[in-house]
Amino acid sequence: MQAGFAMLCAGSVRAKNAKNIILLNILDACFGCCAWYLTGWAFAYGDPTNQCSANSWDEATCAANGGPFPGLSKSQAFIGNRNFAMSNMDRTTYYLWFFQFTFAATGATIISGAVAERCRFEAYMLYELMIVLFVYPVVAHWVWSPFGWLSAWRTVDSASQQSYVLFAGSGVYDFAGDAAVHMVGGIASLAGAWVLGPRIGRFDAAGNPVDMPGHNASLTLLGVFLLWFGWYGFNPGSTLAITYGINSFSKVAAAVAVNTTIGAASGCLATLFIAMAYQYFTLGVVVWDLIIAGNGALAGLVAITGPCAFVQSWAAFIIGAIGGLVYFIASKVNLHVLKVDDPLDAIAVHAGCGIWGLIAGGAFAAPGMVNDVFGPLPGTEDGQRKYGFIMGGDGSVLAAALVCIVVVAAWVLAIMTPFFMLLKKLGMFRVSPEVEAQGLDVSHHGGSAYPHEEGKNGKALESFGLTADMVDRKIAEALEKYKKESGAAAV
Repeated sequence: MQAGFAMLCAGSVRAKNAKNIILLNILDACFGCCAWYLTGWAFAYGDPTNQCSANSWDEATCAANGGPFPGLSKSQAFIGNRNFAMSNMDRTTYYLWFFQFTFAATGATIISGAVAERCRFEAYMLYELMIVLFVYPVVAHWVWSPFGWLSAWRTVDSASQQSYVLFAGSGVYDFAGDAAVHMVGGIASLAGAWVLGPRIGRFDAAGNPVDMPGHNASLTLLGVFLLWFGWYGFNPGSTLAITYGINSFSKVAAAVAVNTTIGAASGCLATLFIAMAYQYFTLGVVVWDLIIAGNGALAGLVAITGPCAFVQSWAAFIIGAIGGLVYFIASKVNLHVLKVDDPLDAIAVHAGCGIWGLIAGGAFAAPGMVNDVFGPLPGTEDGQRKYGFIMGGDGSVLAAALVCIVVVAAWVLAIMTPFFMLLKKLGMFRVSPEVEAQGLDVSHHGGSAYPHEEGKNGKALESFGLTADMVDRKIAEALEKYKKESGAAAV
């Protein structure tokens, strides 16, 4: 998925920033790995026993490995506290460490597109450490650890008969990361892009958006398809095993793969036709937008990520299609109302559709399928888990989802907004206007991503009787004018 994000981002920015955005995606994998190794795993899954991790409700195995409950403190409903730097970690759980690292890296990389073309390289490194060391792991613990206060995977210890009540009677149904991955990354993107401010020239003097298209639509769509392919590891892989003891997850994995495909397809088509209709009724022209279609597919994928394992195929179609609508509306609100510059629409795709995915789970979770995923409900005669209100449920799953949305958004905003403001106050967050105009590839990374184009540009300038120095002076004059106008507006 990192390759997909790298291509998506590279194609969506201007050519003068292609190297920079790809390097940020490399950092997400490398810094993210180090941060996950040091504290990320410990805060997310460092529980009394890693034998009782997500998708495990085998009480005998848990009891044989020390509980989970003996010596458990109330603080572990909020955060894990063991296995820092993988210390004292059972090697049989290494596969979980690796798989969950990929989720942490994915959540962290979402913001790279939202702050593209104007964020300082050093600031991004600090952000990467903050999000993977602490912010993401806490949310992952809440919703996926068997001890997290929002988790639907909370278990019962057969030895002590001590159990923890599931939040709202169900816990949060987030199978593959609408809350922990997409909301965390999307809300952090909102905070970062808002504090950082728009790119120079993104809005005119009247505050109207000025189009700044990416330089390579082919790279963008290559990124979309790589991400779509990666989602089959992201979603079906979240079963963690095809078999576990006497439990079989093969039918769950199959349903997840089908629903993921349907959600992506319906999201793409819905967004494509919605955007076409919008252009026709506002501008009187019919435009079939390639970039919109790609983002629509991603919107459908994000929307179906949380409920993919426990909704029926017809519901997956609806969830993906509404995800496309949510993305389109959120994108327009973000740009035209909030005036937030997000070059990749990361906020609309990940925060907007992540929220919708959690709500959709509360609406469409099917009775039989939730038990296939989470196991029988402890302490009940029939073991039936709560299910979606549209499917005849009592609204408990939706209530848990709404609380999750509020607390996750509050958690990320409460930490990341002051963090970004501090970087801005220290002058560490944004590059100078001169560097932004020149492009980050030349100023930070040793030259253009397309060096063969530089000679062509020089010849083109000569044909107009210009030189590079003359163009640089014009850019400097424009920047000086921009600074004066910005200062006057601020006064």
